[in-house]
Amino acid sequence: MLEIIVNYFEHIPNFHRVLILAGGITFLWIIEGIIPLFSLKYNKWKHAYINIFFIFTTIMVNFAFALMIVKVSDWTVHHHFGLLQQIEMPLWVFLITGLLLLDLISAYLVHLVEHKIRWMWKFHMVHHADTHVDITTANRHHPGESIFRAVFTLLGVVICGAPMWLVVLYQNLSAVVSQFNHANIRLPESIDKILSWLIVSPNMHKVHHHFERPQTDSNYGNIFSVWDRIFGTYNYTPINEIKYGLDILDGSKDENLKYQLTFPFDKNLKTTT
Repeated sequence: MLEIIVNYFEHIPNFHRVLILAGGITFLWIIEGIIPLFSLKYNKWKHAYINIFFIFTTIMVNFAFALMIVKVSDWTVHHHFGLLQQIEMPLWVFLITGLLLLDLISAYLVHLVEHKIRWMWKFHMVHHADTHVDITTANRHHPGESIFRAVFTLLGVVICGAPMWLVVLYQNLSAVVSQFNHANIRLPESIDKILSWLIVSPNMHKVHHHFERPQTDSNYGNIFSVWDRIFGTYNYTPINEIKYGLDILDGSKDENLKYQLTFPFDKNLKTTT
């Protein structure tokens, strides 16, 4: 079974990757209408427009880095470089360890750094600027931030020595889980809490989108919640206390594309990071 998974993601057609991304958005968009977490008073299609724009810029940046990631991955495997290449292990252990390490470096670590370094934070603020968090928010990243994340993906591949099938599997799994935990869906609280011990659940991630600290600077995880618990960045706040957006931004401009693209370069914008 695992060999089938490896073979599939080693040769996955680009069309299938698009289907996974689009299928996840479509499915969760429908679920949001059935069991919404918040009955958000907004034009969902108008709100989706700016976020879909950022989805396409993210895809473009990832495409620009794709060949480099392939070359780096092939080099690490060929030269037995990286943590995963140092020890012989069963395939299932290799897969789980690899996913955990890639998630730590190319998702948790870059996210943490973006919150700690002021000039990187100003790009990441575009993601937090959304006052109506839903499925389309998952890939709402300024092109500058998309570059940061692509660079950390390269770093993760080098440190891990990850073969390309593992990188592609992680990227697809990451996209689906990110869509899930951003989606405006209501799960029974007991189920959400159980899920949050393994993966970043919807309620857990919504805490990260609260408009002020300390919640904003917590729950950095993307797929696995273990990193927040290990490094002490986990925060539990009741979901009914969550308010989206950022206290230092004009929330009325969260759907203004020109403003969202340019405010990271505004030297007059004061941040506490």
